[in-house]
Amino acid sequence: MYRQALARQARLFSTSVRVRKSAIDTAKDAVKNVDKTVSQTLVKGIETGEQATQAAKETVGINASKAEGSASEMKGQAQGKASEMSGDASGKASELTGQAKGKAQEMAGKAQGKVEEMKGKMS
Repeated sequence: MYRQALARQARLFSTSVRVRKSAIDTAKDAVKNVDKTVSQTLVKGIETGEQATQAAKETVGINASKAEGSASEMKGQAQGKASEMSGDASGKASELTGQAKGKAQEMAGKAQGKVEEMKGKMS
């Protein structure tokens, strides 16, 4: 007898889903769906931001390297040009010094010649 009562109770127990939802359950489901959609959108936005940040870091790193290389190249060119200009200026200065010395000796020679000429006329 005890077994029969237990068997009957087991048959009366049901796990079926309720067919009707209350207004509260419908609102809860709607809020869950909205929350899920918003969360997914936010996650996608965050991931996109992270990717953009990483891309910007890589671009800045590449551009910084290029800028550093360009700066070094420009520095080298400037030093080369400065050395060239210094060499040109030094060469020009030496040339002008030589010309001045030559002209001074020429004038000294002419002056000496005039002095000798004047001595010859006075004697």
